[in-house]
Amino acid sequence: MRFALLFLFAASCFAQNPSPLIANPGSRMGISLDGAWNSIVDPYDSGVSSRYFENAKPKSKSDLIEYDFDRSPNLQVPGDWNSQRDSLLFYEGPVWYQRNFSYRKRPHTRTFLYFGAANYLARVWLNGVKLGEHAGGFTPFDFEVTGKINDGENSVVVAVDNSRRADGVPGIHTDWWNYGGLTRGVKLIEVPETFIESYAVQLAKGRGDEIEGWVQINGTRMGNADAATIDIPEAHLKHSVQFGASGRAVFRFPFAAERWSPENPKLYRVTISGENDRVTDEIGFRTIETRGTDILLNGKPIFLRGVSVHEEAPYRGARAFSEDDDRTLLTWAKDLGCNFVRLAHYPHNEDMIRVADRMGIMVWEEVPVYWELDFQNPAILENAKAQLHDAVMRDQDRAAIIIWSIANETPIHPARNAVLKSLSEYARSLDGTRLISAASDKWREVDPTNMALNDPLGEYLDVIGLNEYIGWYGQHKPEDADQIRWQFAYSKPVIVTEFGGGAQYGLHGDSATRFTEEYQANLYEHQLTMLSRMPQLAGMTPWILMDFRSPRRALAGIQDYYNRKGLVSDRGQRKQAFYVLQRFYMEKAQAAGAPPRK
Repeated sequence: MRFALLFLFAASCFAQNPSPLIANPGSRMGISLDGAWNSIVDPYDSGVSSRYFENAKPKSKSDLIEYDFDRSPNLQVPGDWNSQRDSLLFYEGPVWYQRNFSYRKRPHTRTFLYFGAANYLARVWLNGVKLGEHAGGFTPFDFEVTGKINDGENSVVVAVDNSRRADGVPGIHTDWWNYGGLTRGVKLIEVPETFIESYAVQLAKGRGDEIEGWVQINGTRMGNADAATIDIPEAHLKHSVQFGASGRAVFRFPFAAERWSPENPKLYRVTISGENDRVTDEIGFRTIETRGTDILLNGKPIFLRGVSVHEEAPYRGARAFSEDDDRTLLTWAKDLGCNFVRLAHYPHNEDMIRVADRMGIMVWEEVPVYWELDFQNPAILENAKAQLHDAVMRDQDRAAIIIWSIANETPIHPARNAVLKSLSEYARSLDGTRLISAASDKWREVDPTNMALNDPLGEYLDVIGLNEYIGWYGQHKPEDADQIRWQFAYSKPVIVTEFGGGAQYGLHGDSATRFTEEYQANLYEHQLTMLSRMPQLAGMTPWILMDFRSPRRALAGIQDYYNRKGLVSDRGQRKQAFYVLQRFYMEKAQAAGAPPRK
């Protein structure tokens, strides 16, 4: 992969680090490679030594080639392999993908092979030549193929390996399905010889009446390029700024934007142009900040009525990848009364963020620094930083995102503290306009009615995230929550990022019987009573919107390898607790005009 030159501009709060190619791929000319790909399952990882990447064919009857993509079964891309074949439901290891395609070269055009995501390690070959590798299952990557692609027939081969790794992010242990494959779209993207590689356009931090950002070009004319122009036709605004020697143009200019909010998700059509290239985007403008224990959207306190969401497809038990999947999940969240979602525990697909932009739903976006990792291994920090960087570069112009989360439920340890401190600083260097948070479950019981969270991670955050499962895990009953009080070591806004309990849709009984809808609804009633008294509470994202697959959940006849903590079943059926939380959120929304806490 190729990267832009590092260029420091101290006055800007945006990243000046190398950014991945290519920003806003949906706006680019290209050829989709989605659809049926040939596939070979490779449990012994013999494909490299057997040279599957060559896609060779016998030249005579006596030639021995012990694979044949053309005779192998298909897998649909985008999609995970686990849900496409029963035999691959639990499979972890390498699977080889191959596809033939035709291409006609165009003069003065550069071509890139773009992947929305591949879980987890992807190795890519074009016409037998290795393009490179990418580690990380939830962020995009691409390779320039301008000098490697044939004018005519081509073959692309991708080895995808979803094996869990001790040096990976996430690591060996998770609590979601390890879906493998080319889980998001693949396409060829065409751009001019010198093109707009990336850009950021947002309201300036602390100044709601100014826009700031940058435009980065890539190509041979970087030092001699024309000016970059930012055009917002609806506002009759056009601003130009010269590119520097590194190909970066940094701008700041007045703009009295109509603010984006859940009630008014206003998006402007913005065109960024320069050096014979232009990119059009839809961008909303809003401010997000904290004041004491309040979160302020556009300068006014707001309560985040949220829910956690996994990237699990409604109705079919698979990795979500389509805009229809995204809209269904977010519509359910809005029906619940949400103005906010926590996208757990990794970056979801780009369309999810854009749909949230259009629907007016604020977003917590997270990188999969999850549970126990070898925080003493420098590779862990570098891997996490790379995934954070790519998520920020992809989504930094989405008004919906108000929080970057750097971790979930990590153990308190000096090495962990140092890594998360570094990640928080890195997140701010990438994007200083949003809040930084992480979810911690490292609270302690002071006595039976007093709980305290004093995770030192709180020092590095703008917003404290608390995961607690009183009434589900541990010795407490749901009713005990009525007497429990909370205290926090840091005077910052608190989001209760997880609480809840499991229920199988349609299983009924008394409220003391586990996994009944009545137990889950009763738990929510007592939780909401407790949380309403919680000091510093600025929002909540209970666990979770919809039941999702997890290999940890093996209780036959109840879980059947699904985490049943959803308010909605995996078939879209609403449980009793859905309506308990919906009623609470309706009351919160009606009280939204109340004065902020003192």
